Amino acid sequence: MAVLWLVPLLVLPTFLLGVFVWVVFEHFRTADVPAALQHPVKFRFLHCIFLYAITLGTIFEKLGICSMPKFVRFLHDRMGRKKDHKLVVTNLCFGTVPVRLFQPKAASSSPRRGIIFYHGGGGIFGSLDCYHNVCSFLAQETDSVLLLVGYRKLPDYRSPVISQDCLSASIHFLRGLETYGVDPRRVVVCGESLGGGLVAFITQTLVGRSDLPSIRAQVLVYPVVQLINLQLPSFQQNQDVPFLARKFMVTNICRCMSIDLSWRDAILNGTFIPPDTWRKYRKWLSSDNIPERFKGRGHQPRFPGPFNEAAYLEAKCILDVENSPLLIDDETIAQLPEAFLVSCENDILRDDALLYKKRLEDQGVRVTWYHVEDGFHGSLILFDMAPFSFPCSQKIVNAVVSYIKGI
Repeated sequence: MAVLWLVPLLVLPTFLLGVFVWVVFEHFRTADVPAALQHPVKFRFLHCIFLYAITLGTIFEKLGICSMPKFVRFLHDRMGRKKDHKLVVTNLCFGTVPVRLFQPKAASSSPRRGIIFYHGGGGIFGSLDCYHNVCSFLAQETDSVLLLVGYRKLPDYRSPVISQDCLSASIHFLRGLETYGVDPRRVVVCGESLGGGLVAFITQTLVGRSDLPSIRAQVLVYPVVQLINLQLPSFQQNQDVPFLARKFMVTNICRCMSIDLSWRDAILNGTFIPPDTWRKYRKWLSSDNIPERFKGRGHQPRFPGPFNEAAYLEAKCILDVENSPLLIDDETIAQLPEAFLVSCENDILRDDALLYKKRLEDQGVRVTWYHVEDGFHGSLILFDMAPFSFPCSQKIVNAVVSYIKGI
């Protein structure tokens, strides 16, 4: 009988080791690690850990134990929070939306700058704990009151809950700025990845609201501002670069928008786009808007593919401005506040930033652009995770801090 108790003890480590061996094989089979990246061995190791967590989560999900998103978030949240000796940190709920408020302890003779931060993670990953250290650093270094929005996400909530949560929390905060000691003339909205797209959507939505303080500036770190043209040069050049491969991104789009996964190829190839819609928006979405120096690698195929009406009926929500804020009208764009845009060379979303930069500049909006040649998607959150941080991570954080301090 005693031998039977040993079976689970032997099976579990063997299972975990087997999954990790498969993950390492899969990494070397599919991942593209650009030569420009610093510390490639560290980069490969982190990607293997990332794949390992997703793979285990997927297995647990299929076994009915736990959903993959919740499992990965659980692991990420265990990475630890740093103590905030110079901040008062308060967990609140604005209605049904969990938020975390960071306020400097030191007294101030005048109202402070305010920052509203929307985290990344594609509607799957990310949390208040996951982004705690980034937001704590931003609040301390810029001497600002910062609100981190913990919008609801998969698997329990899908689009449009994410954008509506962020909009509701932002309006709630803007209406109570005096309570938090924030100067209504100096409110900055900031976001990373999906959070960057939320910055674009929310600043657009709040344009012309006379009942609310105006947003002073917007900070978009490698943002998602369109989900339509996934054949831009950066999507081709960096389609297999961790931590946001193109196939993984399309899968996330389908999950967040309740689109059946069988339509992934139609989304990738643009066959869900009606011809008249493409003619209307091509001037903003075409790779013709990308500077020539970014087109050196890869070839632009014919886009979009032959129109598929069934695909359009399934995926037409992608064309909503809420999901692709790049498509907002010129009149709204022209009224937006100045912007700070961060793009990374080794990121499929690089060209999203470039397209949005052009849209803003064409309508006279002041844009400060910071391009990171050795940067990659998701690098922001690694800035203080020694020994797994990268030089590009610190560059991005420092650039964002420097810009916000100038507001």
